[in-house]
Amino acid sequence: MTFQITSVPIDPSTWRDALVQDAPALAAGGIVVFEGVVRDHSAGRPVLSLEYEAYTALAVREGERILAEARARFAIEEAVAVHRTGHLALGETAVWVGVAAAHRGAAFDACRFVIDELKARVPIWKREHYADGPAEWVGVPGPPAP
Repeated sequence: MTFQITSVPIDPSTWRDALVQDAPALAAGGIVVFEGVVRDHSAGRPVLSLEYEAYTALAVREGERILAEARARFAIEEAVAVHRTGHLALGETAVWVGVAAAHRGAAFDACRFVIDELKARVPIWKREHYADGPAEWVGVPGPPAP
């Protein structure tokens, strides 16, 4: 497992197990995880839920590229990530990133790099469903028409 797009709920323990299994045995002294969850507000507005859509083939290719860049740039043993699509309720995990490294500094730096690059480069669109008005695509006009 390296980078995946999934429409089913993300189980963090499954992804952590995969990270540890993929990292060379006993080489990783530090594991850093970022788990992005659906919160109940955004830009001062009450949020009821989120919806994500992705251009899956391109998203997976770009996600894999980002993880490869992290492996090349930082002294890490392994990095994996998954992003959810579909309708997500408050508190559900939308994105999970895990990095294993011999030392915490590299693990923290690589984990931040991966989540920042995923947000900036991977074609995933977010629609926020608000309590005080209609749902809106955030940051972009929405996904391309099918």
